[in-house]
Amino acid sequence: MPTRRTVLILSASMGAGHDAAATELARRLAARGVDAEVTDVLELLPLRLGAALRGWYGWMMRSAPWSYALIYRIFFVSRGSPSASPLTVLVAARLRRLLLRRAPDEVVSAFHLAAQAAGHLRARGLLPVPSTVLLTDFAAHRLWLHPGNDRYLCPDPETARAVRAATGRPASWHAPLVRPEFLARGATIAGPRADERPVLVSAGSWGVGGVERTARVLAGSGRYLPVVLCGRNGELRRRLRRRLGRPVVVLGWCDDLPALMATAYAVIDNAAGLTCREAMAARVPVISYLPIPGHGRDGALAMARAGLSVYARDAAELLAALDRIAAESERERHTAPGAGLFAAAPAESFFIPSAPSGRPGGSAATGPA
Repeated sequence: MPTRRTVLILSASMGAGHDAAATELARRLAARGVDAEVTDVLELLPLRLGAALRGWYGWMMRSAPWSYALIYRIFFVSRGSPSASPLTVLVAARLRRLLLRRAPDEVVSAFHLAAQAAGHLRARGLLPVPSTVLLTDFAAHRLWLHPGNDRYLCPDPETARAVRAATGRPASWHAPLVRPEFLARGATIAGPRADERPVLVSAGSWGVGGVERTARVLAGSGRYLPVVLCGRNGELRRRLRRRLGRPVVVLGWCDDLPALMATAYAVIDNAAGLTCREAMAARVPVISYLPIPGHGRDGALAMARAGLSVYARDAAELLAALDRIAAESERERHTAPGAGLFAAAPAESFFIPSAPSGRPGGSAATGPA
């Protein structure tokens, strides 16, 4: 009797996006008869360095975003950066020991440090099974792109083309990994009523960025109801409730975001992450405004170039973009490209060996360009 295929998915508890994509992929693979295990790559770092790295990143984004912008510029996008960091070597050593115990059929990296570590091992012949990188960013910075990895799964065609050009490796695009509840909402709702214009202002799970400024612009217009999603940042939620008052709605972590999006006029995002994909699934227009530095800004620009969102550079552009989508035809034009991403092959199909062509993902293994 053949053994079940096993896949080890490497994620990271840096915000919610990486873990959400990894968990959803694992859920879908399990439904297709694949044993999928999700491991937090930060837990592979010794001496609690993973927790320190997570805390340091959170402090930078809340208190000194300029410092993260500088680090991102030097280490994430500069071609002169070292090919392997000390963290990569540390994670790779621990990952090799984990692989000897787990012996998966394939490794999937849903975080750039994991992609570096797996690529490092694969290039040295120390990872005997295929290594796939599942990009969770629309802008693929250098640390995602270790040439030792076998293939890349990307969020949209533009990113796939850029990754192929940069690495020379196969790069495919797949339907976004979001919970099915968002797609169900997108298929059944008709959008908010004409007299209701709640606008979701997302601060991501970290609860960072200039969301107070955004909420004040919306409330000051008199045309939109700001609903600020503060993620897990309780301090931000309390501060905004003290400072803003009515008519602004301030919420903490939302367990039923699909229901909230069902009533949303638009989503204003600052990180180009999971919330954007969820909004696209629910057919809610996405506008990027005051993006967080580094990957947030680059991702917002990449989404805008691909026609998936609008990038508003100031308050006037933000309000103008919101005003335009009041027309049903403009709203449909705005949401159609994002909804179209879900016509691509599902991510789990790339890991199913029983596909028609006899290889993982069948004919979709190279993906639409």
